[in-house]
Amino acid sequence: MLRSPRSGPYSLSLSLIACLCIGSTLVACKKPETDAGKSTESVALILGNEDIVQLGSSEYGTGPVISGSLQPEVRADLRAEISATVVKVHKENGEPVRKGDLLVSLDSSVLRDNLNSAEESMRAAAQSLDGAERQFQRMKSLQAQGMVSMQGLEEAEVKRNAAQSEHVASKARVAAAKQQLERSEVRAPFSGIVSARKASAGDTAQIGKELIQVIDPSSIRFEGQVAADQMGVVKIGQRVNFRINGVGQSTDQLSSQGTVKRIDGAANPVTRQVSVIVAINAKDKPPVVGLFAEGVIEASTKPAVMLAESSLRREGDKVFAWMLDGNKIVKRGIQLGGRDTRLGNWVVNSGLSAGEKVLRTANSNLKDGQQFTLSTDTSTKVGQ
Repeated sequence: MLRSPRSGPYSLSLSLIACLCIGSTLVACKKPETDAGKSTESVALILGNEDIVQLGSSEYGTGPVISGSLQPEVRADLRAEISATVVKVHKENGEPVRKGDLLVSLDSSVLRDNLNSAEESMRAAAQSLDGAERQFQRMKSLQAQGMVSMQGLEEAEVKRNAAQSEHVASKARVAAAKQQLERSEVRAPFSGIVSARKASAGDTAQIGKELIQVIDPSSIRFEGQVAADQMGVVKIGQRVNFRINGVGQSTDQLSSQGTVKRIDGAANPVTRQVSVIVAINAKDKPPVVGLFAEGVIEASTKPAVMLAESSLRREGDKVFAWMLDGNKIVKRGIQLGGRDTRLGNWVVNSGLSAGEKVLRTANSNLKDGQQFTLSTDTSTKVGQ
């Protein structure tokens, strides 16, 4: 015989506990949705003044391309002026030198002997001249007294003149010997640095052999080449923006500047290019010479609205910028022109005009029409 379950306090308690568990579960499942909604509503774009760029009109320069290398204007290729053996090279590549410093010593033993011989000859000639001069004065006095003939006086004068000529010639030989001895010591003609050492101790130096090269680093200039068909627009005094390879400059910017100083009057017969000398601004001179450089001569300039690469957003072939319209950010399509060779900014042909404001950095998380607030706190960044 089956019995029905009893109903009592214990059964009622179990029912209440079950209801509370179900209610708690429903509340817990619904809470994250509410928090997510509140979090979404609380997100606000705050912009600081450093995040905004107001467009203006800048000078955009265009002109012929120039390429070449940096070379010193003051340079000395010191060569041997006598045939001798190299005794010692006193300076190495890169060492600074002052005007008059000894750079290379050549063997001078034979030259010193020649100098000593010439000096002895000069002393003998001086003694001969002194004796001939006394004899001439004696004969002159005797001839005035009628004790010697005029012929004797003339003979004494001839001997005096010959001795005088020999004395002058001996002085010249001494001077030549001293000059040859001085040429055995190669000295710096100006203050600078040694750029090339081309001799070593023990080398036989013939006349004309290059021994050492000295340059003045402060005289570095840009020696470039320009196509002959573009020389019609190049003039002395025009600004040149160029990039020097190997000095840590940005590959997108021609941050070094100079001015056209001289234009060659004839084209190179092989390359058909014309040499153009550019004086480099003092702050842009590199520490070494021989580096390759390339740039643009600003033959003409015009006003243009320009925008930095960081402010652009590219989507395929299309280019956009985030413009500020009231309290909203608007995605504006633009058309670009050429690129400024000095700063690396792009010329805006259409889509933006001077006076409008855009974001300095085109953040990919932004949305078209998104609202923003302007903060004076410079520590606030876009997207925070």
